[in-house]
Amino acid sequence: MKERIIELRADAPAKPGVGQACNGCGVCCVLETCPLAMLRFRRRSGPCPALEWSDGDARYVCGLLRHPQHYLPIPTGAQNLARRFLARSIAAGHGCDCTAEFGD
Repeated sequence: MKERIIELRADAPAKPGVGQACNGCGVCCVLETCPLAMLRFRRRSGPCPALEWSDGDARYVCGLLRHPQHYLPIPTGAQNLARRFLARSIAAGHGCDCTAEFGD
């Protein structure tokens, strides 16, 4: 297994186990770029340029989902449709699929 050092905020939530609900830890988006971000940002590895920290929620969030109009050329009023498409495309709400492991 290849070792990597990633930088996340100290106050970010700990990574949940695979299959558990996403808690906004940010690990997956720092390590890899999702297929949608690969297309948008033309990069194959992380960190994703759309990964954002939410002070109010004390967690990382996907900027493509939060405000797609900032990252994509979509018409005014199409944000909700874009969010639904993006959420489905990245399987948002289906649990953690990041298999990264951390040593102590």
